[in-house]
Amino acid sequence: MLLEASIPKSGTRERDVRLICLAKFLIYGIFLIRKMNEFRKQLTQASILERLRAREITLSPLTLRLLRTEPRFDGRTLDALVEASWKNCKAKFVVEFKTLSTPKAFQDATNTLRTLSLPKDCLPMVILPFLSEDQLQKLEQEGISGIDLCGNGFVSAPNKFSVFRTGAKNKFPTYAPIKNIYQKNTSMVGRVLLAQSAYDTVQAIRTEINQRNLLVKRWGRTPMTLATVSKALKRLEEDLIIDRSNEIRLLQPERLLEKLNQNFKPPQLTNRIRFKPDMQGITLYEALGQQSEKMNLPITATGASSVSQYAVMQRGDVVSVYCPRAASLLEGLPGSQTDRFPNLEILETTDETVYFDARQKGGFTWASPIQVFLELVTGDKRDQETAVQVKDYLLSSVRQLEP
Repeated sequence: MLLEASIPKSGTRERDVRLICLAKFLIYGIFLIRKMNEFRKQLTQASILERLRAREITLSPLTLRLLRTEPRFDGRTLDALVEASWKNCKAKFVVEFKTLSTPKAFQDATNTLRTLSLPKDCLPMVILPFLSEDQLQKLEQEGISGIDLCGNGFVSAPNKFSVFRTGAKNKFPTYAPIKNIYQKNTSMVGRVLLAQSAYDTVQAIRTEINQRNLLVKRWGRTPMTLATVSKALKRLEEDLIIDRSNEIRLLQPERLLEKLNQNFKPPQLTNRIRFKPDMQGITLYEALGQQSEKMNLPITATGASSVSQYAVMQRGDVVSVYCPRAASLLEGLPGSQTDRFPNLEILETTDETVYFDARQKGGFTWASPIQVFLELVTGDKRDQETAVQVKDYLLSSVRQLEP
């Protein structure tokens, strides 16, 4: 009896194993969180300097030794003076640190070094948390050395050594308050800059966005906040797409359009109705425009149905429109729902981007040229070819708006 009592039951053993596994999982999770926090805390000027001092920043087969902090050259104070060595070859580098790896941080660092008059025995170098292969190639072209904290770098001393190393993953990704400013509602900040390329204030941009948003004007949606606009603009500036020196000005419209394209997602639909109207003495567009006013419903043609406004392309007989309440749009409209030869398709969605900057013409509302481009570029070969025309239309419009 005593012997039986001292032997644990199999169910107890299984429970203990599960508890042990759970405890290990939690411990590992805590370890990962702490490591991530350590990475974030380390990204300071002082911590990079400490790594240099401890000779933890290297680019094999080179080694770096800190010679002096805050050296002054050409009347300016830089972050460090280091010595890179390989075998019997040595070279001095004036170093500029950055704690972020954004395009703006990279450009600021290289601009600082590019404008300096350095002594003949000193060469320029940047140190960032991460350097992409494209950035390393730019450094090589400009004759500026660069090392990151992940194992990538380009270091060159003429007639002594040259090392180019890439492929190491980014251990220090940028954590942005908004995950993706080129997607969903926040993309309207970028879109409005393609509609008007310069603004005096952040508030002016916010006002313009909300005025161009049909769901805010006619459907009671919450206007975009100043904080959202400000955060998006900060990221656009970091990506070198805008400049905020004097005014808020679009610098790279083509790159902005590319970013919007890369992150574009079709709107989420909650209903789709195919309809065959019975029109007499009035066009379908006129009937839809009148019904929209009567029911106080914002509508706009889809990008595919709006293509004729911005490019030469023949579309089919079916007109597709976006509407936040599809069934209500059909109330009082003569005709019948059918999947057999319909000439009207109503796509129900409350995605604000499809209604943003919609253009009124001839009593009907058409999608913005940006929406047309984004929808076409994800289509078939014919759509993509037409998207090029719309892109040219967009970029030429932006150039006309530039001061």
